Amino acid sequence: MFLLPGLASGDIIWRGDFETGNRSQYTREQMVSSDRLLVVSNPVAEGKYALKVTVKQGDDPINSSGNRNELVYLGKEKEGSEYYYRWKVMFAPDFPSVDTWQLFTQWHHDGCCGSPPLEFYVRGEEMRMSLNSDSTIPWRGKLVRGVWHEFILHVKWSAKASTGFVELWHNKEKVLAKRAAATMYAGQNNYLKLGLYRSDTVKPVGVLYHDGFIQATTLADVLDTTPTPTPDAGTPVDAGTPVVDAGTPVDAGTPAVDAGTPVADAGSRPDESPGGVIPPGDLSPSEDDEQAVGCNSSGGPLAGMALLGLMGLIGARRRRRS
Repeated sequence: MFLLPGLASGDIIWRGDFETGNRSQYTREQMVSSDRLLVVSNPVAEGKYALKVTVKQGDDPINSSGNRNELVYLGKEKEGSEYYYRWKVMFAPDFPSVDTWQLFTQWHHDGCCGSPPLEFYVRGEEMRMSLNSDSTIPWRGKLVRGVWHEFILHVKWSAKASTGFVELWHNKEKVLAKRAAATMYAGQNNYLKLGLYRSDTVKPVGVLYHDGFIQATTLADVLDTTPTPTPDAGTPVDAGTPVVDAGTPVDAGTPAVDAGTPVADAGSRPDESPGGVIPPGDLSPSEDDEQAVGCNSSGGPLAGMALLGLMGLIGARRRRRS
């Protein structure tokens, strides 16, 4: 939990929380049709509106690798800049479980080609954060559908690992301590892409929701004091889409280093794919068992004697009054 006494107020640089009731906070859309990026009033994580993202196999609005429907925001991520970002994501109950990449947030470079410097994606039953400059997976957590996941990302943007760093919170728990890393490509700036971008081999319809995006200069400015709403069992899903079994959750404990074989070569996704540095998500699943512990209490013999004494006192008073 956060213990943050004395934090000074900073500056909120930008909001992409959809409280305008539309997509106007973003620079542009990459979508095949408007029904793929819908601003909706239910479900929401906060405020009145959220974004519903839908991707179907074949959705390719920019004629490139993969399938996608994404919003683009051309922000101010330049060499040496430092920001906090907070946003919330919910995966529909039938979100596909596939052994390939499905990006839901990425900071892309403004060059023509290649994998983004920093990305958040789903693979199988895991959510992951990846840095293209690092062959390991700095953070991974279990994919839970039908609930809101809150992310807070602290980044110093730099092409030098000695200058740049990342730090991450998930659902108000710090899951990645400050880690030195190259977070940009030399001579290029970064910008935000929000939505869903995935391998074109994925067949089931993918639906997820985004809400509450804030970019600021201090942690205090992105902290959310709004209680997380209880998930509605009736969270909308696309009719006719088969429900995918969520499977056995993967423990979201200490980030593991996966030195496995890269997922795919960069040539299969030349423009902005997750690239070949992402190892496969074939971790052995683990389960955490919890038992509810109940307790009963009674007054015992002393309580019984006290009760009999009280009844005798009441009887005596009644006799005196009569």
